[in-house]
Amino acid sequence: MKARPGSKRNMDRQWLPLNALRAFEAAGQHLSFTSAANSLTVAQSAVSRHVIVLEKFLGTALFERRPQQLALTDAGRHLLPVVTKSFDRIDQALGEIVAERGTPKRGLRVSLPPTFAHQLAIPILRDFRAERPELALEIVSKPAGEAEGEVDLAIVYSEPRVTDNILDLLWMERLTILCSPAMLPSGTPDIANFVAGGDLLHVKLDDRPRHHMWELFTRSIGRPDLPVGRGLVFDTAQLAAQYALSGDGLALVDPLLFRDEIAAGRLVQPFDLRLANGYGYYLTTSPEDLDNEAVALFRSWLIRRFSALENAASPPA
Repeated sequence: MKARPGSKRNMDRQWLPLNALRAFEAAGQHLSFTSAANSLTVAQSAVSRHVIVLEKFLGTALFERRPQQLALTDAGRHLLPVVTKSFDRIDQALGEIVAERGTPKRGLRVSLPPTFAHQLAIPILRDFRAERPELALEIVSKPAGEAEGEVDLAIVYSEPRVTDNILDLLWMERLTILCSPAMLPSGTPDIANFVAGGDLLHVKLDDRPRHHMWELFTRSIGRPDLPVGRGLVFDTAQLAAQYALSGDGLALVDPLLFRDEIAAGRLVQPFDLRLANGYGYYLTTSPEDLDNEAVALFRSWLIRRFSALENAASPPA
């Protein structure tokens, strides 16, 4: 009798239902047996049969069969990212062997928040390649939750939290006002009048009110009475800063992410004030991936890169 999951297998993987796992992975990605069959160039009945075999093997349902679409059960959601990552690594390793003629080049898929990816990914890629040319990075610019199962590591924008993963703090966010030089009045501006007279640019944050950060900022300068409900709302800090670059609006963002725009004079920081809002950028790694040498190398390199930051105004070289 073949070993079942959880039993002692002594490295004997004959029990692994690989064809059924391929069918499940395709169905889980498409949430459709028909689309999964098309992607695998097999009959729809074959995919459905393989999934049923896998469900019987595991003793639990992996999908809810709905009239128009499949939906993953809790067991299916647990299994899908693991299967996808495993197949990705096999596919990557085989491709590297073929491409490099027996000298595989190890690769890593890294998920970055959109603003972080657009503002810092290029120097990170450039410098890491210079130091570790044997490792290839693939950047995925989407929230970590959406990329789960597709990537080896992720940088997340978050408050401190407890998870099953390992979280390494890269830096805590410090917000300040950035705007176009055209917005600056002559002479030394008064911060209360400056905020009251400008169009405020908001960055959407979780389910909090859109003006949450500006409220924190006005409290920090002792002017909680200032109205901050007006202005535009953006999904990312990059879009808010881009709007400010057009010559209008006050963006409350982390200057570390926009150091190039500040250095070039396209954005200016009118006041030497920083707001610690409790959020930071964390590198998140699955504990089982620490045995992966490429993951460990990139993790230690990235931590060293940002550990030299004494404050948010001192960006990495």
